[in-house]
Amino acid sequence: MTLSVFSDEYFMKEAFKEARKAYDKDEVPVGAVVVCNNQIVARAHNLTETLNDVTAHAEMQAFTAATNFIGGKYLKECTLYVTLEPCVMCAGASYWTQVGRIVFGAYDEKRGYSKTAKNLLHPSTEVLGGVLQETCSKLLKDFFEKKRG
Repeated sequence: MTLSVFSDEYFMKEAFKEARKAYDKDEVPVGAVVVCNNQIVARAHNLTETLNDVTAHAEMQAFTAATNFIGGKYLKECTLYVTLEPCVMCAGASYWTQVGRIVFGAYDEKRGYSKTAKNLLHPSTEVLGGVLQETCSKLLKDFFEKKRG
């Protein structure tokens, strides 16, 4: 992997901007970006309500956009930045893309892949959790409090 001139926090802030877009659309506020060679090649956020599609998670949208951008189905040299720990579905999809690295913000105590199936990721995928965790968690908490309110 090439050493990034940008920090993980920088790219997580970009993913957070996507999460804000989801929040503004009344979608669960999760955002993602895919980075290859210090360049954002995909930006996405949850669209499950907008598209009436339970699989339209931020990560799934980002994987599709990134593979379209690079012209291939594998993301071995890329990093997925996502504001919430991937669920089992998204972790499984990351396996098939062979994404080189996953960096996430908030841990998902209920539905995060690490709670149920740690072996879902490709063996060569590196993972870093907790980047801007408080910021990412707060947006999710605010969203669900607003929903319950």
